[in-house]
Amino acid sequence: VRCSLAGGIRAPRVAIARSRSRERAAAEEMAATRGGAPEWRFFQVFGEEQPDGAGVEDIQEADLLSALDFDETGNYLATGDRGGRIVVFERATPDEQQLTPDDQRPCPAAALRAKEKAQYRFLTEFQSHEPEFDFLKSLEIEEKINSMRWCKGTMGCKMLLSTNDKTIKLWKVYGKKIKTVSNMNIEPRNGCAGGPAAVMRGRGLRLPLMATCERVVTATPKRTFANAHAYHINSVALCSDGESFLSCDDLRLNLWNLRDAKCCFNIVDVKPANMEALSKVLTSADFHPIDCHTFLYSSSRGCVRLGDMRAAALCDASAKSFEEPEDPATKSFFSEITSSIASARFSRDGRNIVTRDYLSVRIWDVRVETRPLKTIAMHEHLRPKLCDLYEKDCIFDKFECCFNHNATHVLTGSYQNRFHLLSADGSTPDLALEASQTPYRRASAPPLYSAADLPPDFSRRVLHTAFHPQHNVAAIAATSTLYIMNGT
Repeated sequence: VRCSLAGGIRAPRVAIARSRSRERAAAEEMAATRGGAPEWRFFQVFGEEQPDGAGVEDIQEADLLSALDFDETGNYLATGDRGGRIVVFERATPDEQQLTPDDQRPCPAAALRAKEKAQYRFLTEFQSHEPEFDFLKSLEIEEKINSMRWCKGTMGCKMLLSTNDKTIKLWKVYGKKIKTVSNMNIEPRNGCAGGPAAVMRGRGLRLPLMATCERVVTATPKRTFANAHAYHINSVALCSDGESFLSCDDLRLNLWNLRDAKCCFNIVDVKPANMEALSKVLTSADFHPIDCHTFLYSSSRGCVRLGDMRAAALCDASAKSFEEPEDPATKSFFSEITSSIASARFSRDGRNIVTRDYLSVRIWDVRVETRPLKTIAMHEHLRPKLCDLYEKDCIFDKFECCFNHNATHVLTGSYQNRFHLLSADGSTPDLALEASQTPYRRASAPPLYSAADLPPDFSRRVLHTAFHPQHNVAAIAATSTLYIMNGT
């Protein structure tokens, strides 16, 4: 049976209550060292949890989560998987759930507390992409969702942008009324209408009416942006003007208008005249959250470039470049692989940039190009085992990262279903928690374990994470299970 996110919270309430009590006890033990940092607790889980020591062999590859994104309000959360499916969750309003007596008091603090306690619930699920085949290149196109972003909707509808390797689609998610005919003159008998003898007597003929019997949430494709990328698309980014977006593949960066799917503008092109001279590829892109003319893109050479569309139509010559020289003492045969930036994102105020490669997280100030504000080693304990990781293809894992709403913490993933909450300014200690109902069960600070005690299975990993845009709420994608953590 397929492990579907649509099943909602599968853990029994009794088990959740017991796990929260254990989690609370473990969290209190770390309160002395945590300082003023939020206390992160398990909030919700969607999907079936994997027991300790279990691998991902029993999980179908199509069920593995491959993308996460909150909308601008945080009331909607979308997840995409390798099977091309998108599942949308909606946060319940405070009046739709049971509130404690403290939350029912008419005061702003209680209203904020009730809003933060509001849980997410399943809204809808739809198939975004299907597997395709390029007959000219004899190439299979996977249905896997590589990236997605919420767009500004109108008339109560939500718009969602999703992409696989080649095709970008704009989806309209809206509520639909299902109507049925009522006030009939014929009485139905055993599921079918009767004959003339079944006409209601004493009332005369009546005019049938259309009545709404139920409301459902559905998704329909609004536009399809295709045939513009010759290479695999790795990310999409929405502009702050709400009208345009970026799409980034291995060698080119294109600018689209959401209302026009027929043409796009190429603003970055790193394809050399001779492909044998290819030395780098593009790995991700992001728009500035405030300035609609500023964007960034990262490369496999460990460099992040800042582009300004006001300077030139083709932004190959970047306005700023953020790159930290590699230490010669740590350089190895695998340095070109481990230095490839998997994710680069702006903070919500646009002042900072966070980048993640295989071994480290770097936080940059957009005004300082020479050195990062902070460098956090993530997998330094794995450096002696890079050869083994290369043979298992684990060295090519792409871990995402993101800022929280006020840019004080960075969220990223790791192996053994761990996720890291890193302090951006160093005011609070960094945490490495487990994506489970008891996140503090194995809580620690890096390094997680020594090189001699490496986990035998690297398939249990957290690649995709997302922060709520307004509150300390984090979404963690652990293989095929979605965890939501709440920081109080």
